[in-house]
Amino acid sequence: MTKATIFGRGNMGVAIADILVAGGVEVSHITTATESAIVDGDIVVLAVPYAALDGIVTKYGSQLGGRVVVDITNPLDFQTLKLVVPTDSSAAAKLSRQLPGSRVLKAFNTTFASALISKTVGPNPTTVLIAGDDADAKTALASAVIDGGIEAFDSGDLTAARELEAVGYLQLRLAMEHKISFTGGFSLTK
Repeated sequence: MTKATIFGRGNMGVAIADILVAGGVEVSHITTATESAIVDGDIVVLAVPYAALDGIVTKYGSQLGGRVVVDITNPLDFQTLKLVVPTDSSAAAKLSRQLPGSRVLKAFNTTFASALISKTVGPNPTTVLIAGDDADAKTALASAVIDGGIEAFDSGDLTAARELEAVGYLQLRLAMEHKISFTGGFSLTK
């Protein structure tokens, strides 16, 4: 059985856990209230704000080697509503440099928690876009997501994380400006 460790127990952490559990994955959570924790998941999901990534790398980086590490963050400054990573990079690329022994993926950042829970965006099935350099890691995450009842789509190598973060940024900005709801969002049809 596949195991997943999810950092964070907010809306996204819980929604992702529900999808993974529905697909037969054993899930554990690590939160800021956790004193000392062992990362035991084959798949590790960082369902935390972008600003928390450096602290997780510092505290748990030695436990993340060889694991599939999924960055769901949208690297935003919520005061200015601007992306805070260089235009030629991404949060996932930075994380990959910080964790060279891990198989870093970008996923879930273009999907609101409500779309994971309902498994739909409007009339379309919810689709998780996945970017990463490790084909086996992408397949493992996609299988877990599909087994959990939603769609997954390989968006390319890790350089595509920049575009996924831009889509996530746009979706969040539109929702924060009340132009779309947090139950809406983008969908992918094939």
